Amino acid sequence: MPKVALYARYSTDNQSVASIEDQFRICREHAGRERWQVVDTYHDAAISGASVILRPGVQSLLQDARRGKFDIVLAEALDRVSRDQADVATLFKHLRFAGVQIITLAEGEISEPHVGLKGTMDALFLKDLAAKTHRGLRGRVEKGKAGGGLCYGYEVVKRTDSEGELVRGERKINEAEAVVVRRIFREFAAGKSPRAIATDLNRDCIPGPFGHTWATRRSEATPAAVTALSTTSFMPGCWSGTGSASSRTQTRASVCRVRTPRRNGSGPKCWSYALSMTSCGSG
Repeated sequence: MPKVALYARYSTDNQSVASIEDQFRICREHAGRERWQVVDTYHDAAISGASVILRPGVQSLLQDARRGKFDIVLAEALDRVSRDQADVATLFKHLRFAGVQIITLAEGEISEPHVGLKGTMDALFLKDLAAKTHRGLRGRVEKGKAGGGLCYGYEVVKRTDSEGELVRGERKINEAEAVVVRRIFREFAAGKSPRAIATDLNRDCIPGPFGHTWATRRSEATPAAVTALSTTSFMPGCWSGTGSASSRTQTRASVCRVRTPRRNGSGPKCWSYALSMTSCGSG
């Protein structure tokens, strides 16, 4: 009786943790009809299909495949394993070397043509998805809302519109953190280094972003948090963004900036001076 391992994955786009069990259920039903023995299950929750490198479920599956624990990997569809063409090819190569087949309910037994053609289709899907995400985030910024992430000094506004839909991208000042932001602006503009500011904040027991301490060692990228706060365009009241998750794809022309009411009260003169000091220091 062939031994089979089940693999399931769900991402954060319109899916939930229940999707894992749904995928396992239909895979078990298929294995039962084929009289295969299910020996183990592997899954990755809320993880993108773009890469398998950091997915613990796939890594465990590969390790057990090398040990000869099963003969078949069964999944709902090939895009549940990965949408990255190179990763699909690499995974297929490693499993085949271990003598393990990949079978999906959607495509059947996976072979080289599946890897090439399906991998190309999934890669195009990811490219199209990235473009649509970019467009949506840019549109949000153009409406004066945050494109994503949460900057120190603000908190998320949770409310619904007239139709009951969640309103995204709205922020309001976190008053306790705003006091810290203004202090950072004043001290940075007065000539104090980011490392010295971080040291003093820790000494005064002021928590940093997400409640962490302010980094003070070079290995912790010290200037990052303090310098970002003292120069970011969020502070004087200007949302900016490109909708791109990677800075490598951003260009000056692609950045969208929208003026909004001044946010943290630091004052445009103080912000401009802090920015000019950073520019001089980096030059």
